[in-house]
Amino acid sequence: MTTIRLTAAQAMIRWLSRQMTEEDEPFIAGAWAIFGHGNVAGIGEALEDAKDSFSTFRGQNEQTMAHAAIAYAKQLGRRRAMMVTSSIGPGATNMVTAAALAHVNRLPVLLVPGDVFAGRGPDPVLQQVEDFADGTVSANDCFRPVSRYFDRITRPEQLLTALPRALRTMTDPADCGPVTLAFCQDVQAEGYDWPEAFFEPRVWHRRRPAPDPREVEAVAQMIRAARAPVIVAGGGVHYSGACEALARFAARLRIPVVESQAGKSALPWDDEWNFGPVGVTGASSANAVCAEADLVIGVGTRFQDFTTGSWALFRHPDRHLVSINVAAYDAMKHGAEPLCADALAALDALAAALGDTRAPAPRAGLKADWFAAVDPLTAPPPGAGNELPTDAQVIGAVQRAAHADTVVMCAAGTMPGELHKLWKAPRPGAYHMEYGYSCMGYEIGGALGIKLAEPERDVVCMLGDGSYMMANSEMATAAMMGVAITVVVTDNRGYGCINRLQKGTGGAEFNNLYASSNLANAPAIDFALHARAMGATSVKVADIAELEAALARRSGIAGPYVVVIDTDPYPSTPHGGHWWDVAVPEVSRRQEVRDARASYETQLKERG
Repeated sequence: MTTIRLTAAQAMIRWLSRQMTEEDEPFIAGAWAIFGHGNVAGIGEALEDAKDSFSTFRGQNEQTMAHAAIAYAKQLGRRRAMMVTSSIGPGATNMVTAAALAHVNRLPVLLVPGDVFAGRGPDPVLQQVEDFADGTVSANDCFRPVSRYFDRITRPEQLLTALPRALRTMTDPADCGPVTLAFCQDVQAEGYDWPEAFFEPRVWHRRRPAPDPREVEAVAQMIRAARAPVIVAGGGVHYSGACEALARFAARLRIPVVESQAGKSALPWDDEWNFGPVGVTGASSANAVCAEADLVIGVGTRFQDFTTGSWALFRHPDRHLVSINVAAYDAMKHGAEPLCADALAALDALAAALGDTRAPAPRAGLKADWFAAVDPLTAPPPGAGNELPTDAQVIGAVQRAAHADTVVMCAAGTMPGELHKLWKAPRPGAYHMEYGYSCMGYEIGGALGIKLAEPERDVVCMLGDGSYMMANSEMATAAMMGVAITVVVTDNRGYGCINRLQKGTGGAEFNNLYASSNLANAPAIDFALHARAMGATSVKVADIAELEAALARRSGIAGPYVVVIDTDPYPSTPHGGHWWDVAVPEVSRRQEVRDARASYETQLKERG
């Protein structure tokens, strides 16, 4: 057997660089890295040595550079992924939030935090977490519950099994998610004689599990018997590449399609059978067909509470549930009839089994009524005035500036609900929302990842001042890399979304908007100046007309472009939507809370 002597870190990078996709591209598109004493000497040296064949990107914060890596994989439909490495201690635990985000959203990312010395000679090392009862524990054990696969590398030869297991997890559609390889820092630097065969290029094929014929027939019988079926499209439609198949299936069987946050843009907004966004932030058209549905067919959705209206949306007394999902865990939720398979394979199999089956046409006029209600909300304000614009009006301005190659993206706060309801996505991939974990701070790093994944796309990141304050450092990274993203910051001077929820559950305005916080001085933050200090081109606009003019200039600007506009923190789209189960206190001195509790108990009884 021919061998080559490399350190464990060098072997890892060499092996990763030779794992290929079916399109003959490296599956791992490079590494995001912040170096510290737990990874600079071992992994850092290996990345420098391989810099001509394996790209390294320097981030500003471990969490947000991991967000960039995750967004990269999401935008590419999980066909490629990235590695992220940090030092031990706080550098590693900074990535735990990102790991949880990837885990919830079923997105691949390879996290390689440095770890303590396997040999334990210098224990306790700087930043080592010492467990008084377990000598094997380090800070990296925090990754265990938020990793699909976790391993601690305490010997170089363990990589011979750990690395293939990692890639198997990341490329498996049913098990896809974050992988953590906690890499002991002394082991990174240790030499080993590796079999040269270990580094031969390998192609990782995307598995497309076929459905069980018995499950296909069971679901087909349910569809034949249904009088009012509806399809709930989730993120799995995108990851399976099943958008066109879903459009054909829905049109052929005359079944309305509604879209979760992850599923939005599976069908163009103006497709005849796209009845719009569903659930708590859904359209009245979508929620109406769901309320009347006797058969709910989930395709690639995990049935999150925002999608199901906390399971109060589907009100038909004889309602049945079908779940088409590649993961058995999701296919069996809430007593669903499972069709455990790849979404594209399942839809094709069902189409063949159903033949000329046609569902009764849904109630006419639902879509027209929805757009008649909400289109005026996104229209330019009539005439000049001193009123602050609403988020809906900001969305309207961005929509009018968008084109076929625009990707609008967001993650948390007010904008996700407003975008879900109001954004008109023209094609798959035009809407990128991280709402599985609703993670504030995903936005700027995520926008950077999207643009790296698809450089030809026009990426527009929309976020509030709260998210901007929470994680803005990758703006500097985008500027240093010359990556052109457009960031629209809506400044409502606090956490406007949660302030509305606080009021909606009977609470007094408290600690969300700056005006209701215990602050000696309410801040007046110049976000445009701050972004400019990090290297972005920026502008503060006074109204919707100036916003549209600023957006029209974005194609001529190199690097990140930030447009800031003050908005009203109180209004939201009054149409559509659905009840969301947010527990209201049973006991309170406030009459408003007691009233909200009474309403809450009524809703619980109606849900049953």
